[in-house]
Amino acid sequence: MSNAAPPRPLTAPAAPDGTRRPRVTGRAPARPAPGAALHGISAATAVLLGLVGIGAVLHEPVLIPPLAASAALVHNAPTLPLAQPRSVVVGHLLGAVAGYAALTVAGGGAWVAALAAGLTMALTTVARTPHAAGCATAVVIVLQAPQPLRFVPLLLGSTILLVLTGCAASRVRRGAPRYPAYWW
Repeated sequence: MSNAAPPRPLTAPAAPDGTRRPRVTGRAPARPAPGAALHGISAATAVLLGLVGIGAVLHEPVLIPPLAASAALVHNAPTLPLAQPRSVVVGHLLGAVAGYAALTVAGGGAWVAALAAGLTMALTTVARTPHAAGCATAVVIVLQAPQPLRFVPLLLGSTILLVLTGCAASRVRRGAPRYPAYWW
């Protein structure tokens, strides 16, 4: 049983002259229940703090902005295709491949970073692993040129940790959507 209102039509009622205009107002999703919002925010924050702690122990920056975006997807939109383990892990790895390839071929810079993000989008589309944060990973790589032998294993471990915490968090709260909706 859903408490959502029935969908509104995409067009406004007919004008006096009989024409229809597109509805200007949006159809935003319903506000989550306070408990659900607190649960998602707490879980995402906890895993991000965990990444910072791991980075402090390793003396390496483990938390990068794209991982924060991934945590938000996994913990607050766990049923979306973008949030599924396949998309989170493979999406970031394809972003790393595209980022390092672009960096190798064309060097650093904003133009190359934009191309790397586009390449990542193409790769994730072909691989059926949509994950917008993977595009951001490619940008980070091109603009900051981290050492691949250190960066890629940390990235892989971080994405796996995000997925595992998503699984655990979805089982802690009663009534929470099960994560993942699918593994592969």
